[in-house]
Amino acid sequence: MLQPYRAVLSRPGALRFSSAGALARLPMSMIGLGIVLMVSELEGSYGLAGRVTAVEVVAQSICSPQLARLVDRHGQARVMRPAVVVTAVGLCAMIGAAVLHAAPWSLYLAAAVTGGSIGSIGSLVRARWSAVLRSPREIHTAYSLESAVDEGLFVVGPVLVTVLAIGVHPSAGLMVSAVAVVGGGLLLLSQRATEPATRPNDLGRRSRHVMGSAGMAVLFVVFICMGAIYGALNVSTVAFAEERGHKAAAGAVLAVTAVGSTIAGLIYGSRQWQSPLWRRFAIGVVALALGVSLLSLITSLAVLAAVMFVIGFAIAPSAINGNALVEMLVPKHQLTEGLAWLGTAMGVGVSLGSWTGGTLIDSSGSHAGFQVVMVSAGLAAVAVLASLRTLRAGRASVASGARD
Repeated sequence: MLQPYRAVLSRPGALRFSSAGALARLPMSMIGLGIVLMVSELEGSYGLAGRVTAVEVVAQSICSPQLARLVDRHGQARVMRPAVVVTAVGLCAMIGAAVLHAAPWSLYLAAAVTGGSIGSIGSLVRARWSAVLRSPREIHTAYSLESAVDEGLFVVGPVLVTVLAIGVHPSAGLMVSAVAVVGGGLLLLSQRATEPATRPNDLGRRSRHVMGSAGMAVLFVVFICMGAIYGALNVSTVAFAEERGHKAAAGAVLAVTAVGSTIAGLIYGSRQWQSPLWRRFAIGVVALALGVSLLSLITSLAVLAAVMFVIGFAIAPSAINGNALVEMLVPKHQLTEGLAWLGTAMGVGVSLGSWTGGTLIDSSGSHAGFQVVMVSAGLAAVAVLASLRTLRAGRASVASGARD
């Protein structure tokens, strides 16, 4: 099963940029939960924690595609080197505001700076893979590897940030995030040999917007719903664990989801599939909705962990297929921006899920938050099933354009 991964990682520079990218995006699995843990502990409100998280994610959602567009035009290092430094400044400002019990607006401002500058490291790494590899099969394997890495980070990140926040200081998880984003980001951006080339001849030419296709619009809506699942699930799990008197176990329970997703991603990526990509994407989203429906059965942390493991098995294949569809739906010179738009959709969903879930949890308890998760999953399934013809037509249109 590991042979396809060894083959792509043996390419010159591949292991180095993939490893650096993994370190640089470790904070993506820590910042949201880190804000929830820090703000709920220091300020005593899940609602405020959810709102601060939402501001950070909304800022990232708005700004990431714009940063990605600049990256496609001017290069990764030139755009993102100063951006990662600003991200660290924003994280430090957020920590200072929380520790000093400053006014909520200062938390919102620091969260906006953090989210607005962090960009989408995963898009940078996947764009490098597309520049290094040529075979669709190899790109499928590389994208699957990166999705598995993402999920592996969601095994390590929640546990790490919870241990740091509970055992060291409520802000310690965000401090480590600041170090990781700067260290990993600068290490990745220093590797110029594998950086995708820009297209100077296109700088003055107006390109079609990547969101101009119906297929990308469908992916955007589905990924908003998927993001809402994650956002509400994080806040609800922390609240559920606290209600059971084991708040420190929240990170471990969230990590169980990532374990299942990592396993599924590695297995999925090691195979070459014959069925159409749009169909596999639809099946994965529906499977995710079915798995999430099991949240209605939870009665203890052990049952929740078991359900989270099942949910995890549908997450990575859905993300892999969604990213692969982007590569088929947008021009190659706009790939970073196209991938970033999926991150934007995910971010919008996370913000909606964490905000709505946190507010309902404050008034009605953790089960109200889990209801937000189930509704979001149901909407994702409905959206993808209602758009099967659009996804299929979009793929056919791309294939026709390639022949022309």
